Amino acid sequence: MDRTIQPEIQTLKNFRILPPVRMTLPNGIPLTVINAGEQEVVRIDVLFAGGRWQQSQKLQALFTNRMLREGTKKYTAATIAEKLDYYGSWLELSSSSEYAYITVYSLNKYLAKTLEVVESMIKEPLFPEKELHTILDTNIQQYLVNTSKVDFLAHRSLLQSLYGEQHPCGKIVVEEDYHAITPEVLREFYERYYHSGNCSIFLSGKVTEDIISRVTDTFGTSFGQHQQQVSRLSFPFTAVPGKRIFTEREDAMQSAVKMGYTTITDYLKLRVLMTLFGGYFGSRLMSNIREEKGYTYGISAGIMFYPDSGLLAISTETDNEYVEPLIQEVYHEIDRLHQEPVSAEELTIVRNYMLGEMCRSYESPFSLSDAWIFIATSGLDDDYFSRSLLAVNEVTPMEIQDLAQRYLCKETLKEVIAGKKLS
Repeated sequence: MDRTIQPEIQTLKNFRILPPVRMTLPNGIPLTVINAGEQEVVRIDVLFAGGRWQQSQKLQALFTNRMLREGTKKYTAATIAEKLDYYGSWLELSSSSEYAYITVYSLNKYLAKTLEVVESMIKEPLFPEKELHTILDTNIQQYLVNTSKVDFLAHRSLLQSLYGEQHPCGKIVVEEDYHAITPEVLREFYERYYHSGNCSIFLSGKVTEDIISRVTDTFGTSFGQHQQQVSRLSFPFTAVPGKRIFTEREDAMQSAVKMGYTTITDYLKLRVLMTLFGGYFGSRLMSNIREEKGYTYGISAGIMFYPDSGLLAISTETDNEYVEPLIQEVYHEIDRLHQEPVSAEELTIVRNYMLGEMCRSYESPFSLSDAWIFIATSGLDDDYFSRSLLAVNEVTPMEIQDLAQRYLCKETLKEVIAGKKLS
């Protein structure tokens, strides 16, 4: 091998990730199995369709999920932590717009012991008041710290200005909302959404028949008070008038700048445009505003997806005196994309970057599980991955220009700034 010669670049033409095996537990819970990997490790994801979209008051979904590990009829919070630590297991609790996630990594040989703890957490949590107050106090302190950060202030101001106060994205949390959380509030949400009729399970890693059998024994019978599956909810949203929204932070050394508007939720070739514009280190925005002008350490652009919309957003922080020239450079780069077709060379670089990221995203059993969970929770078809590859490979410079003219519109972009106002 001559290491002075660069290896030939191979173009990714075909893309096929390991398909899952889908089955159904005796009680109707969908079980998706991704059997991959050589290590004796398995990951279990238990999903319940209940997130911010379903809650009756702010923070209800978040703390219902968070409190599952804080005590059950069988185990105290300390015991849960000790047992999971002893068996080398890792527990992660999270919630999103429409789902609650209980994710557990376990060694295969200790799965039975780990499942005993997880089963108790899911089926018989107590939501103890003392532990809840401790967690609320910690989160209030974190909230107060966050409200001193310009990036946090600008982000929630952008959401509120685009969606309005009646939409889940626009319902801004304030300190009083933490004080309104009680065990009864959490229990009400738990009883409505944490049951076998509203559940799905994903198994990934080195999944054996014994593991499937143990999961079936644990979760295969009906549990919970309700058995009705949750229907998807939609909420109207209306942007507030005005193009620029400013949040003053008198002591801020830097200003956070967010620019965005609501857009389509799924257009694969649009993602190529957004990657080229501000989605990787060599993007147009980074090359101009960071590398050439030196206005910021980093700037990004992309699309965040919510159940009923997409949010096209540009995000950065800069010295207070550079806010205006930075915004003008963003508009300059938008004008360039409107007026000039992207060169074949630049599009090739972006294409190779996206294909490389695509390959890295699906190389481990757990990242494969993340991919199939994304498919399930987003309501997409199994051919989404092959369509993504096709879109990246086939998009042309003229299509990029057309997409920029249609979806990168200076007139519709909200300008949200949090920082020190200069006279």
